[in-house]
Amino acid sequence: MNKIIDFFNYTIHLGSDISFTVKSLVIIVLVFFFTKYFLRFSRRLILKRLDEDVQFKFKSIFAFFNYFVYLIVILITFDTIGVNVTAIFAASAALLVGVGLALQTFIQDIISGIFIIADKAVHVGDIIAIEGQVGRVENITLRTTRAVTIDNKVLIIPNHKFLTSILYNWTENGTLTREHVEVGVSYASDVNQVEEILIELAGSHDQVLKNPVPTVLFQDFGDSALSFRLYFSINNSFIANQVKSDIRFKIFQAFKDHNIQIPFPQRTVWLNQTENL
Repeated sequence: MNKIIDFFNYTIHLGSDISFTVKSLVIIVLVFFFTKYFLRFSRRLILKRLDEDVQFKFKSIFAFFNYFVYLIVILITFDTIGVNVTAIFAASAALLVGVGLALQTFIQDIISGIFIIADKAVHVGDIIAIEGQVGRVENITLRTTRAVTIDNKVLIIPNHKFLTSILYNWTENGTLTREHVEVGVSYASDVNQVEEILIELAGSHDQVLKNPVPTVLFQDFGDSALSFRLYFSINNSFIANQVKSDIRFKIFQAFKDHNIQIPFPQRTVWLNQTENL
């Protein structure tokens, strides 16, 4: 019995500052064993409460959380069994500072990714606009968010951009969005006729919704034109620019057929010539 006790109390020295016993090694193994199964049990318990579409994202978060928990457990265990943790940090201080600076943006992306997934501010399929770029979200990971632009180009967004920049989520309130097209007509135009033509043209487009119905707003009396704004709703804001272009083509042709002028700024220049005496 004494031999067994002596065996567990046998001290192993690694340098002048680091030493531990066999008993300490056994404690470390047991702590890691219980930590592993505790994390596994917690993961299963939490996954049961989540929807299937959220479970995959949570697995990535939990994997990152595992590393953090293991690091804390290692430090606490080493300090408890008598290992001088301060000496370990002092020996690797320069390395830790360098790694910390190099991973600063990486850690920001990871933390931002956790906030995005937890807060559900952005979902797969959402159409977002950030820093002048517009795209449909295809994938959200802990570090980056991938979106496809209107030009079918892949947009890779570091997640920290969502915390440091203004984000426009076009589909946060649903896929239906309200769009508009502006046009100016001459002062000689029949404003009631202009309104009827604009509403008819918007309603004839296959992408424009019948409900809510298109409306026309008389904007202002401009310097050289009466300003109108045509409002309409679509169910796919990703093609909004194409729909607006189609309606502008139709407006130009319809106004031309009905002799409604779309004025442009004109200036009359008078040259005052003085006869040489």
